[in-house]
Amino acid sequence: METSAPCAGSQLMATATRHSMFHCAKTLWVPSQKEVAEIAVSSQQKFGENFDSLNLVKFAEKQPWWHKLLGQESEPSAKKYSVATQLLIGGVTGWCTGFIFQKVGKLAAAAVGCGFFLFQLGNHTGYIKVNWQRVEKDMKKAKEQLKIPKSNQIPNEVKDRAEVMVSFVKKNILMTGGFFGGLLLNVTS
Repeated sequence: METSAPCAGSQLMATATRHSMFHCAKTLWVPSQKEVAEIAVSSQQKFGENFDSLNLVKFAEKQPWWHKLLGQESEPSAKKYSVATQLLIGGVTGWCTGFIFQKVGKLAAAAVGCGFFLFQLGNHTGYIKVNWQRVEKDMKKAKEQLKIPKSNQIPNEVKDRAEVMVSFVKKNILMTGGFFGGLLLNVTS
């Protein structure tokens, strides 16, 4: 059976304990710069091969582009960017969203229209027979199940989501305005 070397944390603890026990006889011990340097050098020699150093430049390069642009913290964009930058970011993202909605909407409309056309063609040629009495019965049953009790209270989950959205819009009013402006530009064109 192979035995492994003790982990780096226990070695560091042992070194720190040995150094502190050596000086425990005194009531108050403040290490000198030389002693601190000796402890640091001995620790680096013992643990240097066990740990890799973190290169912050390489770490920053590996981050996604949106973390570089928007940052990871969730502070309002008004603190991070100028007015023009906020409007530009909001406008471009809104325009792109509108463009995607246009394309997806056209595709969905085409799919629904083709499906309806195929069903009508199948019904007309005799491939599909519809039992209209059963459809009517099932529709009445579904309407009864979907009746919503009329209560004036909004669920707490909906209230919480609405509060989060309102606070986001208040914190990022320029970017939100730019987003809706870009969305309207694309939808109307």
